[in-house]
Amino acid sequence: MAQPKGPQMNDRDMLNDTLSSLKYLTDNFNVFSREASHHALHQDVVNMLIETHAHTRDMYNLMFRKGWYSLEIEQPQKLQQTHQQFAGYQNQFPYGGMVMQ
Repeated sequence: MAQPKGPQMNDRDMLNDTLSSLKYLTDNFNVFSREASHHALHQDVVNMLIETHAHTRDMYNLMFRKGWYSLEIEQPQKLQQTHQQFAGYQNQFPYGGMVMQ
């Protein structure tokens, strides 16, 4: 008979919490780095952002290997439809979607 889960966190809960926290940090470091007016501060925050992204990827890979983070396989037809949809939006951009340099 299955035992109900108690209030204690298991390994999966802890990794999920860590991954969520790292995602939150990367989001906020990204904003902070864009808005830092002092060059040295900006560089420090960018370095923290890069390190945090690396740790986030490590957590994702660990959870994926353990089967605790899964992805759904999309059908090729659906991918093609989505690609065509967004490619059509390119015509709505100024300069016909060309990248200005």
